[in-house]
Amino acid sequence: MEGTVTMNPLRVAVIGGGPGGLYAAALLKRLDPSREITLWERNAPDDTFGFGVVLSDETLGGIEHADPVVYEALQKHFTRWDDIDIVHRNTRQTSGGHGFAALGRKRLLEILHERCRSLGVELRFRSEAPYPAWLTEAYDLVIAADGVNSTTREAYAHVFRPHVATHHCRYIWLAADFAFDAFRFEIAETEHGVMQLHGYPYAPDASTVIVEMHEDVWRSAGFEELDETESVERCAKIFAEALHGRSLRSNKSAWTTFRTVVNQRWSHGNVVLLGDAAHTAHFSIGSGTKLAVEDALALAACLEEQPSLDKALAAYEEERRPVVASTQRAARASLEWFENLGLHLDQPPRQFAFNLLTRSRRVTHDNLRLRDARFTGAVEREFGCPPGTPPMFTPFRLRGLTLRNRVVVSPMDMYSATEGVPGDFHLVHLGARALGGAGLVMTEMVCVSPDGRITPGCAGLYTGRQGESWKRITDFVHAQSPGTAIGVQLGHSGRKGSTKLMWEGMDEPLEDGNWPLTAASSLPYKPDSQTPRELTRAQLTDIREQFAAAAWRAARAGFDLLELHCAHGYLLSGFLSPLTNRRTDAYGGSLEKRLRFPLEVFDAVRGVWPEEKPMTVRISATDWTEGGTTAEDAVEIARAFVAHGVDAIDVSTGQVVAEERPEFGRSYQTPYADRIRHTVGVPVIAVGAISSWDDVNSLILAGRTDLCALARPHLYDPHWTLHAAAEQDYAGPGVAWPAPYGAGSRRPQTGRTDAPKPRLTLGT
Repeated sequence: MEGTVTMNPLRVAVIGGGPGGLYAAALLKRLDPSREITLWERNAPDDTFGFGVVLSDETLGGIEHADPVVYEALQKHFTRWDDIDIVHRNTRQTSGGHGFAALGRKRLLEILHERCRSLGVELRFRSEAPYPAWLTEAYDLVIAADGVNSTTREAYAHVFRPHVATHHCRYIWLAADFAFDAFRFEIAETEHGVMQLHGYPYAPDASTVIVEMHEDVWRSAGFEELDETESVERCAKIFAEALHGRSLRSNKSAWTTFRTVVNQRWSHGNVVLLGDAAHTAHFSIGSGTKLAVEDALALAACLEEQPSLDKALAAYEEERRPVVASTQRAARASLEWFENLGLHLDQPPRQFAFNLLTRSRRVTHDNLRLRDARFTGAVEREFGCPPGTPPMFTPFRLRGLTLRNRVVVSPMDMYSATEGVPGDFHLVHLGARALGGAGLVMTEMVCVSPDGRITPGCAGLYTGRQGESWKRITDFVHAQSPGTAIGVQLGHSGRKGSTKLMWEGMDEPLEDGNWPLTAASSLPYKPDSQTPRELTRAQLTDIREQFAAAAWRAARAGFDLLELHCAHGYLLSGFLSPLTNRRTDAYGGSLEKRLRFPLEVFDAVRGVWPEEKPMTVRISATDWTEGGTTAEDAVEIARAFVAHGVDAIDVSTGQVVAEERPEFGRSYQTPYADRIRHTVGVPVIAVGAISSWDDVNSLILAGRTDLCALARPHLYDPHWTLHAAAEQDYAGPGVAWPAPYGAGSRRPQTGRTDAPKPRLTLGT
């Protein structure tokens, strides 16, 4: 198994007779007819589980170029449709232009069986594959396409290092003996909870029907006690209207819980994982068959292109891993949306439908507008968008402040102040972003005391000189960019202070010139960090007054909004998290007690902050670590601040403990904002890898957030919002080009971009 494998694989073993394994076998045999390829499948050739298989146009294009014979055979049996129907509370919303193709899984397997036999692949049905260790000695290449329960993967688990995550919904695959006229999502609100149907046609007289519900609902409804026949009959009754009173049928169908499979490695010596053995993606965003077929295409191409087997397998994984990771992120977003479906039930019907369609972030506002402008326009009108106005350019009101658009320049530490005084750098930095069109520009975390700084370069509001320097900046924003609001974020570093500037070593202790640290508890951030002292009652009082004094200076400096920083492991965040608050007094223990000091600070700040001006609070909605703050905790934290008068919650995550394991991805923190918004009923600001104006429009229109805060995009482009307006041909009141910049308000011309070539093309 060890060492470099250099030979061209002439003897190939394939474990698993699903679409991925069969298609890989056919492609490899077609590429080199001299190959000896043997495939083992434990079931009979006509055994199949599940009913219909959905393939995208992209996947079909790859098949067409790689094997026209298979493509032509598939074409004869495809059922195609464009519409998606979403039925909720007796209202059906239809969105068109989606372009699906499906066929029966049994028919797909028959086509692939025939193709393999015609090429000379040996198919061994009703036969368990020999043990992987034997196959690796007897064959040049072993393709493990043996599914989500892969025995090959388990045999080499120490190398592949699989991680299997089990989720919270139960589902069952069924079929109906008629064809839906669209892809159909139907929501049923029962006495036990919400249930959903996913249905699509795969033949002129047949449809796949998947019934899904949260585990708690499944148990409450008694499905745990029903046999297969009783479950099928019960599902047919619940969704009788969607089924027009028809029955459902099963094929050894059983309720199951979806599992997401991720592997650290996909190959070991001459063994390679393919399809569900390597990765899974929730059925709500498409078929696992699609991924498996694309794996087969890439593997075959890499074996042709690379000079040795080991390089080919490395290239295959390098090519497919980012594609699969992106798909799995979208799949996770989709399955979690359905797990939390109840949050969205009270949305207006069209917005609910738009939310469902864009749940995975694969379909976006702009994409959906291209597919079905009529539907998207109706959602926009219901939301309140004036004609020709993208959602991001609609106004939003917080207390006495009306923001002209929904874009926020997120707080970003610049580490460029001298003795806490913001200088010319801050004037240019914040002034440029204000001229760039955002509705709200936020300062970095402004510290309330010298000991509350993160680094020596952090800005403050603990002296009059600092306040005067901030007033210079707010005056510039108000005079040169009227209509743009500027907000200040107040915070205290806590145990994460006295560190180097970010570019000199983020979170690394200063080599000299340190100041003493204080925190909720005497716990260092990292093993080599300075250990803080646990705050005494008297020190808590002093810090509360420092926040109030800084807020008073912020009001005099002319800021329009104030945000209290209770996130990212800084002082107030350190009180909220059970991982950083180990106190045994009135400020530690239960969540209610951990909230006590942050709420006291909030009240003190609100007491001096002008009544007509809004206050927000930034929180970390999860610590991304076992035993830390959970999404449910975040809801209660938000609820507590709402009771004390907060105007909006700025929902971030993590950075509380160094050992965190975030699940990064596009808009990855938005679900936490969504949950707080719909559970607590408070406006929210979403942050975290929101990078495009299309993302902003999608999140706003779906009702997942009220405002979107973007950081790195505004470092890349200070005029991000102006350019977003230009790229959408928008010139309304939601954004204003400064007069000297007017000549740049039209999007520059660009050169031609050619489409990518097919991944694998073979002659007929």
